[in-house]
Amino acid sequence: MGKKVEVPSAQVNMPMAFNKVLIANRGEIAVRIIRACRELGLKTVAIYSEADVDALHVSIADEAYCVGPAPSNESYLNIRNILAVCEITGATAIHPGFGFLSENEDFARMCEKCQIKFIGPSGAAIGLLGDKAQAKETMKAAGVPVIPGSDGEVKTLEEAAKIAKAIKYPIMVKASAGGGGKGIKLVNSEKELKEAFSASKQESKAYFGNDGVYIEKFIENPKHIEIQILADEHGSIVHLGERDCSMQRRNQKVIEESPSTFINDELRKKMGDASIKAAKASNYYSAGTCEFLVDKYGDFYFMEMNTRVQVEHPVTEMVTGVDIIKAQINIARGEKLPFTQEEINIKGHSIECRICAENPKMNFMPSPGEIIALHMPGGNGVRIDSSAYQGWVIPKYYDSMIAKIIVHGKDRREALAKMQSALAECIIVGVETNTDFLMTLLRDKRFISGEYDTGTIK
Repeated sequence: MGKKVEVPSAQVNMPMAFNKVLIANRGEIAVRIIRACRELGLKTVAIYSEADVDALHVSIADEAYCVGPAPSNESYLNIRNILAVCEITGATAIHPGFGFLSENEDFARMCEKCQIKFIGPSGAAIGLLGDKAQAKETMKAAGVPVIPGSDGEVKTLEEAAKIAKAIKYPIMVKASAGGGGKGIKLVNSEKELKEAFSASKQESKAYFGNDGVYIEKFIENPKHIEIQILADEHGSIVHLGERDCSMQRRNQKVIEESPSTFINDELRKKMGDASIKAAKASNYYSAGTCEFLVDKYGDFYFMEMNTRVQVEHPVTEMVTGVDIIKAQINIARGEKLPFTQEEINIKGHSIECRICAENPKMNFMPSPGEIIALHMPGGNGVRIDSSAYQGWVIPKYYDSMIAKIIVHGKDRREALAKMQSALAECIIVGVETNTDFLMTLLRDKRFISGEYDTGTIK
């Protein structure tokens, strides 16, 4: 038996009226949130580091305040300074975007304590689902399929060896507080376990301040499928179908699409129902994403639930017509979901490519610097989410993503043709980018056929 898991109690927050939102983020997601707020008639406050003084989100927000030097821990992770800006500006809501403080339980709880509406789930839900071992126990109790492995955190090497022997190699040692591919080690034999166990704990401590790890059976060459959900504070929950995020390099997503070529209507319903169970089990509200591994037989296993908006949310927006950011904000205002599950329809096909300032020929080394010339593609069914502009200097301190190109077509064949055309039209001069690498992937016969998995790029 695993340890008893504390599930946050169900509660309906009183509707909070707010007309000014602080965006605790940067880059394209900050721009995306500002645009959504404008459409809803809300004022916006941007924050920025000294390195981002010329960033686009700074210039398009109604107000902008510097919160510290370039390093993230002194600026975008500086909770005290961010909350001080709320006090100065009168902002009574914070949208955290993704990354940085978006899944920080302490930040969400501090917002609650300061009567600032955190546009996301409760701090209790973030804490429960952010601990991957606890989340797994919660899902097992709710009847959501989970990957075979340890019941909670594994404290010692001896315990790890015993579990590995029981579920059989290969296994994965994973950070309990992890995400973004950090703290994950593949172990093929008992001989490799000691080094991997130690390395995972060290990496977890360095990235997340928590050296807790757990063990899972390694599912070979699976599909990585995630289900987008929306849940209001009144108990209504819907799912918006799936995204296929299997094109990955070192556990980092590269290309995403919706719907998946692998998922049929029956499996989609099963995974959607499981995701709604997961949300109910954790008393979840706001936008969220359940991530699953799906084996070649169509069996699926819960990995984790992301308690924030995802980088790849636009592909779901394109095929459903639902604005996920605006939905998040309206849920935070206490509104009920304006649609039922039966009213959600998937139309056509959408693909997203992440354009990054990195050099694939140099082991994907980041390539910060000034964008000397820039041309982004356009046309029917082509969307660009970006904060880049000609003359902007990409800082060396943050994620290397320059833009997301998202396309929508009547079917996958049309969407694929549109993405190839869009990438061919994309011109970025001054820094190295991964556009040629992405084009190579799009032309690969495995991607074209849809017969790819998480091991394809490797």
